[in-house]
Amino acid sequence: MAQPTDPWTAFDYAVVDVEGNGQRPADLVEISIVAVNSGLIGPPRSWLVRPPRPITPMVRRFHKISDDQVTDAPVVADIEAELREALHDKVFVAHNACVDLGVLGRELLGFRPARVVDTLKVARRLRPGRKAYQLGALVQAFGLATGLSTDLVPHRATYDALVCARLLSHLATPPSREPLALAELLDVTVSKDATSRSADEAAATLF
Repeated sequence: MAQPTDPWTAFDYAVVDVEGNGQRPADLVEISIVAVNSGLIGPPRSWLVRPPRPITPMVRRFHKISDDQVTDAPVVADIEAELREALHDKVFVAHNACVDLGVLGRELLGFRPARVVDTLKVARRLRPGRKAYQLGALVQAFGLATGLSTDLVPHRATYDALVCARLLSHLATPPSREPLALAELLDVTVSKDATSRSADEAAATLF
């Protein structure tokens, strides 16, 4: 069995991005999960979700998802089994992961990944001195959107999950040395009750 001291490519990852409805706490509106296996980025799996409350005008301007677009979408309970299967026994990856964990911890009761990689924290640690560490700024700095379909746009879950997966690979495979070990990427601040602790922060920051 692979150990955290082994190269990051020895593990399977679920790179996640969620979009919410702007309510407090936020309800899930869209989620994308990108599998990374043996260091290879797979195709995204994405779901629109019908939230129990309307999408606020502010976040609608941000991610461009309207209430009309999710009228016929499934509710979380309809896709819960699919989501849990896609996330099961994977290293959880997200940019500013407390946001995504806060939402999923409420929507998928009991969901608490054992291992979390927060690409925001990894980028700050491995690429110090940058002016900005928002996902969009890092995508531009490292050319992570090259070759993506023009149908994919920032602030939608599919685009953001794909570029986050590319960011993971970029950070974990530096050109001047061997691939990093998983232990060098893990968010050591995550504990079993991290999802409940992060819920308030997630509600305040999720679009």
